[in-house]
Amino acid sequence: MTTLAPAPQQLRIGPHTVQPPVVLAPMAGITNAPFRTLCREFSGGRGLFVSEMITTRALVERNEKTMQLVHFDASETPRSIQLYGVDPVTVGKAVRMIVDEDLADHIDLNFGCPVPKVTRKGGGSALPYKRPLLRAILREAVGNAGELPVTIKMRKGIDDDHLTYLDAGRIAVEEGVAAVALHGRTTAQHYGGTADWEAIARLKEHVPEIPVLGNGDIWSSEDARRMMAETGCDGVVVGRGCLGRPWLFGDLVGAFDGTNTKREPVLREVAEVMVRHATLLGEWIGDEARGVIDFRKHVAWYLKGFAVGSEMRKKLAITSSLQELADQLNELDLDQPWPDGADGPRGRTSGNNRVVLPDGWLKDPYDCSGVSADAELDTSGG
Repeated sequence: MTTLAPAPQQLRIGPHTVQPPVVLAPMAGITNAPFRTLCREFSGGRGLFVSEMITTRALVERNEKTMQLVHFDASETPRSIQLYGVDPVTVGKAVRMIVDEDLADHIDLNFGCPVPKVTRKGGGSALPYKRPLLRAILREAVGNAGELPVTIKMRKGIDDDHLTYLDAGRIAVEEGVAAVALHGRTTAQHYGGTADWEAIARLKEHVPEIPVLGNGDIWSSEDARRMMAETGCDGVVVGRGCLGRPWLFGDLVGAFDGTNTKREPVLREVAEVMVRHATLLGEWIGDEARGVIDFRKHVAWYLKGFAVGSEMRKKLAITSSLQELADQLNELDLDQPWPDGADGPRGRTSGNNRVVLPDGWLKDPYDCSGVSADAELDTSGG
């Protein structure tokens, strides 16, 4: 049995104190301003909540959708943006734009995306294999960031025969990165199998100069404390574990404060959060119907484990107004208690995927000629 340590020392990311040492992972189409608002409300504003991934090229070109994604509510502090890019010059320009226009207080760089349409162009989690390119991107980012801390999120490597995380961690230290986060899976694993927490421990030993955050298979506050106790990491990054569970961040505050409070809402409380989430989305988008439509993907995550018939689930998945959503939820047995087994995997769980890479990508980790600007697609993961 793992003995959980007392509440850890504060996590420092540049000038920012993060206590509890908990970070919301960037997730495309999920960690927009409305979802971050919900998570912050449950945590009392404590923790670090990162935006959706922002493509550097789209930011520099001032793409309309991208400019909406980099807008933060006045209550968000520190403001945290995750950038994704493959071209050092463009990354540098994007970082400089963030600094000059005061768009954020912290910049994270994504090197964890395993999506084939990204890796086949040499981007995402494929990129750290090219050590010189990784170094060039980090150098441009840090060099243009001024006082803003730059962090990175990455995976173990492409597969078990091509691990990159230790080299990438050392390059990050040498280039002035403020902290590194490691998802304990390879690109080949995608989101399947079990996250390798031992790799997180090895990275912590390898780069003691900066904070190391662990990511992967944190479904509850107990998992977060256990990861820190087993790996010695300085903080945790929570991704799929909070899908349909924004109150997890309140649980995490309690776990690290030592109160060990854990929210296990009845279905009525869950339904209230669902309606609020959809309302926030509509207000953010500026259109109620579009907000409810965007919310549909969250329905199954919120209702996981509850006794809700297949026909009702189908009806909830095609709602197009707040009133319709509320009316359908009111047809359920809202007194249902929190179900056993409601915690656990949600979101993508695929694994054992063939990794798609540019031709000859693995022949030479120092030949960076195969990277294409086409890798900068509007997608995310990690």
